[in-house]
Amino acid sequence: MALIGRMNSLQVVKHTDFGLYLDGGADGEILLPKRYIPSDTPSEVEDWLNVFVYLDSEDKLIATTEKPKVQVGEFASLKVIDINHVGLFLDWGLPKDLLLPHSEEKRPLQVGDYCVVHVFLDKRSKRITATARLDRYLDNLPATYKTGQEVDLLIADATDMGFKAIINGKHWGLLHKNELFKFVRSGMRDKGFIKEMRSDGKISLSLQPIGQEAVGSLSEQVLSKLRDNDGVLPLSDKSSPEAISALFRVSKGNFKKAIGGLYKQGLITIHDDRIELIAK
Repeated sequence: MALIGRMNSLQVVKHTDFGLYLDGGADGEILLPKRYIPSDTPSEVEDWLNVFVYLDSEDKLIATTEKPKVQVGEFASLKVIDINHVGLFLDWGLPKDLLLPHSEEKRPLQVGDYCVVHVFLDKRSKRITATARLDRYLDNLPATYKTGQEVDLLIADATDMGFKAIINGKHWGLLHKNELFKFVRSGMRDKGFIKEMRSDGKISLSLQPIGQEAVGSLSEQVLSKLRDNDGVLPLSDKSSPEAISALFRVSKGNFKKAIGGLYKQGLITIHDDRIELIAK
């Protein structure tokens, strides 16, 4: 049985003038239209192909070798490209747009807006559907992250405290404003780090490594950059947070700790506009 809304490995059972038929198990044969037959992969009878299975405009199962921007069970930020009385239609990279029903909207949206959604399979209609009501799909499993652990983030909603972010597609976390040392917007994907597992069950996040080990790693990065640039870098403790983030992707506070440590070790000198490696 093929998984609707997911990538599947299906076997070729028949060739026709308009495409291939694949074995969908209990779902019967599934058409892969001719335009999607790969030129760089064997596609004879009994060969296996990786395809995405969904419903066409007539609600019939169809396959494509194109991979959409999001699959059933996943989260993504997608662009609204049309709106009618049924709902909003989102660009997910396939010819048939993804429906976000009006009942699944969280806030009013216009054509051209982006929206973070979860994609699910409607149990009644078997249609692949999007929802902006994310809470029911998150925090359903215990969070077992460790402080300092690196995680994947999808930035979601801006709040008075910072930005809510989806952690590894499973839990809510919060990037507090004092962690936003670089540009962040809803829909961005980025690496992040667990800053704190709070007693109330909430999770605080950081966009940079946590703790003394992180400062030590940054110190090594600074020394490496200095060696690669003839012993000089145009950054100092007076540089802007943006300039520091552009080169090292860390906050100004962590950068100052790192170069302060290197200065105390007698490895660098710090000037107003640069740092220099001390020759040994």
